Amino acid sequence: MMSAKLWAPALTACALATSIALVGCSKDPKDAQQAAAAQKMPPAEVGVIVAQPQSVEQSVELSGRTTAFEISEVRPQTSGVIQKRLFTEGSYVREGQALYEIDPRTNRASVDSARAALNRQQANLNVLRVKEGRYRQLVGSNAISKQEYDDITAQVKLAEADLAATQAEVKNAEINLGYSTVRSPISGQTNRSTVTVGALVTASQVNPLVTVQRLDPIYVDINQSSSELLRLRQQLSQGRLDSSNNTKVKLKLEDGSYYPVEGRLAFSDASVNPDTGTITIRAVFPNPNHLLLPGMYATAQIVQGVIPNAILIPQAAITRTPTGQAIAMIVNAKGAVETRPVETAGVHGKDWIVTSGLIAGEKVIVDGVAKVKEGATVVAKPYQPQAKAPQGAAAQPAATDAKKAPQSEAKTEQKATSTV
Repeated sequence: MMSAKLWAPALTACALATSIALVGCSKDPKDAQQAAAAQKMPPAEVGVIVAQPQSVEQSVELSGRTTAFEISEVRPQTSGVIQKRLFTEGSYVREGQALYEIDPRTNRASVDSARAALNRQQANLNVLRVKEGRYRQLVGSNAISKQEYDDITAQVKLAEADLAATQAEVKNAEINLGYSTVRSPISGQTNRSTVTVGALVTASQVNPLVTVQRLDPIYVDINQSSSELLRLRQQLSQGRLDSSNNTKVKLKLEDGSYYPVEGRLAFSDASVNPDTGTITIRAVFPNPNHLLLPGMYATAQIVQGVIPNAILIPQAAITRTPTGQAIAMIVNAKGAVETRPVETAGVHGKDWIVTSGLIAGEKVIVDGVAKVKEGATVVAKPYQPQAKAPQGAAAQPAATDAKKAPQSEAKTEQKATSTV
């Protein structure tokens, strides 16, 4: 009896283990294969575009301000009191048009005095010339000495010099009299007058009477960094950029609209500003309607050159390593993912400009970059950019929910009443 009690637990454990093993062996192998197949995920779908080389204009956006094509600060060139203002403030004036009238009486008196002195010098010269003619006859017959004839000849030459000096004084007095009428040196738009009738002005004073600005055409002064200019010149020297048609400039105005007429580059500084590290580029734009005014802020899009055989890739398709290396992911002929380092040369609209690293015809992954990795098998489909949903579409479900809310509240109130 004692031995049977000792062996009973061991026999029970052996029987339990045998039953478990039999149950495990009786499992169908097909069930295991189905479970493995269920664990294996299908290939991911990615959106791709086909790399197509093309000539791409490389442009840069730089901020700047408009500047008048010509600026003339009109100052008086003679002193006197302003008697008349002969233009309307803000109006367009022509070159040579009279702007102010300064009291001319002092200048006119100076002209009269100079002319009187001229007449006196002319009369004196005539007397000396007659005397010199007589002395010439007398010296021939030895009636007078040679010395007397030389003296009269010298007096004639001195009188001629005095006459020439007096003639210059007359011209100078007439010029000052002409300055009594202040004229516009250029054609352009006037601004506010700084003086009124009765104001005393002086020749070459510091403050201008009025400023005239020529607005058609008009300048746009743009600042470009010296590092960007250095990179551009290196591309030109290496032949990676065609600059045969790099003078076009487009202008974006303060309200976001584009100026309807293209401009051209007219000037570039030969030195770098040491304070800002930039150079000044000047563009010229036609401005027949005076839409652009001096001092306006604008953004200039400058076409710096044309990159041949470049490939445009959406920005979502390019990632960068911690070192800044641009990486694109492509789908090879076997349907597997490959990573490819590429070089970019700025942006064109919403796309990167890829200059090397891709081959024509390769499939570049744009949609699904984050869910694939090197060597993974994928299903490539043409990339379809997602259109933006209209604002009203998002508002309709909200409105529908708002309509349903009172109905649900009413049902809840009915249930509560019936319960009570």
